[in-house]
Amino acid sequence: MPLLELKNLRRAFYGLDVLRGVDLSVEEGTITGLIGPNGAGKTTLFNVVSGLVPADSGSIRFAGREIAGAAADIVSRAGLVRTFQVARGFPRLSVFQHLMIYGREQPGESLWQAVIGSRAAREREAALAERAWETARFLRLDHLIDNPATALSGGQKKLLEIGRALMAEPRLVLLDEPTAGVNPTLQNEIGERLLELPKRGITVLLIEHDMGFIARLCDPVIVMAEGQVLTQGSFDFVRADHRVREAYLGARAA
Repeated sequence: MPLLELKNLRRAFYGLDVLRGVDLSVEEGTITGLIGPNGAGKTTLFNVVSGLVPADSGSIRFAGREIAGAAADIVSRAGLVRTFQVARGFPRLSVFQHLMIYGREQPGESLWQAVIGSRAAREREAALAERAWETARFLRLDHLIDNPATALSGGQKKLLEIGRALMAEPRLVLLDEPTAGVNPTLQNEIGERLLELPKRGITVLLIEHDMGFIARLCDPVIVMAEGQVLTQGSFDFVRADHRVREAYLGARAA
């Protein structure tokens, strides 16, 4: 059974069909690439799957459970987490604080636990702090642990965005252009970190426009065009498909 399975997923905005019956699946333990020209519907697909935008119709099954129509917080708690094209955050918070607030089962979210400060709450806080440190070390951000988000470079902010997603303990993470605007050195660093995620039990579906990055990390690769899945397979397979060249470059490419 695929970890994520979409069937006939549709979404329109003001009469314009953006998702036009998307069918795709993501197998557990893979790094799957989602590519396509601008306007293909990739980010809208992420928004719908993650619960930020409701689907007009269709099925979204995650880990065998139907989640179409579920709110974003419910989807996240189920183990499906996403990042955004533009790294978001709180300017005055440190790297450590950013990671901590995304930890699951925060004792401070309960007024009673926050007031009484029980032993269980203190132990959970300590466990989250250790997880935040481990995540920072994994992403090579531990030397910046006390720095505010505003002091990070663009690539480091992308790594922090990934770190926040990891703190939510996902089974599947949707990464929306994780290396956009990042220098080649940090792009390679991000790629190396992502290659480790399946070993940690985390499946990845990522949108990216850098085809070299896709070729290095992703198998399979899914191609979208005009709100539908055009084809999928290995990078070499989809690259050789004349329909893919036409979608990116126009009819003359065919």
